[in-house]
Amino acid sequence: MMLDYLTYATLAVLVVLFLSSAIRILREYERGVVFTLGRFTGVKGPGFIILIPVVQQMVKVDLRVMVQVVPPQDVISRDNVSVKVNAVLYFRIIDPERAIIKVSDYMSATSQLAQTTLRSVLGKHELDEMLAERDRLNADVQEILDQQTDVWGIKVTTVEIKDIDINETMVRAIAKQAEAERLRRAKVINAMGEQQAAEKLVEAGRTLAREPQAMQLRYFAALHDIAGERSSTVVFPLPMDLLGHVTGGRREAT
Repeated sequence: MMLDYLTYATLAVLVVLFLSSAIRILREYERGVVFTLGRFTGVKGPGFIILIPVVQQMVKVDLRVMVQVVPPQDVISRDNVSVKVNAVLYFRIIDPERAIIKVSDYMSATSQLAQTTLRSVLGKHELDEMLAERDRLNADVQEILDQQTDVWGIKVTTVEIKDIDINETMVRAIAKQAEAERLRRAKVINAMGEQQAAEKLVEAGRTLAREPQAMQLRYFAALHDIAGERSSTVVFPLPMDLLGHVTGGRREAT
């Protein structure tokens, strides 16, 4: 009786061990790469999976988008400026078979490839382009990474350059450059205003030259503007042509 009890207990333990090693449950975002006696036999999941113990092994693969931070990289731009650049990489596995078979550690391989690609792409551009055209640089890095990781069954969805750190000397130089650019624009705008004003004055002078009475009206308007100021005494010259016009009018009346 005791022997039968031990036999049943042993069988129960063996069944539990068999089921625990044979049954797998994969979530919706997981896939299992199955190897039978060391040979690839297929990708299974999600859901309930039964494996043959000892004979079959399974490697889980996560299909969700993964986020990886690219550590700061020392980059020398095309105009010989040294900067530190870091980025964020978003990718996901689209082929579990290639991600497990073609590369030993796809996370490390993708990280190292992102670092070298970031240095290579940014080194071809000047500092102003790095600061002003970050979206285009993100697209260039993402395209190159996507082409190279396609062999591993990995899709690089997005690359975002986070920070571009510049030393203090270059920061002061960039500030001086920006200030000089603002002064240049101000001078150009002032010169354009002077040019437009001069053109209008020439046009006004031509109009007044064709009509002497208009010149006299303009003279009276100037006197009115002077009289409106706070000065109590105003001394102004009286044009001789104006006197001649007035006396001429009186002679004609006489």
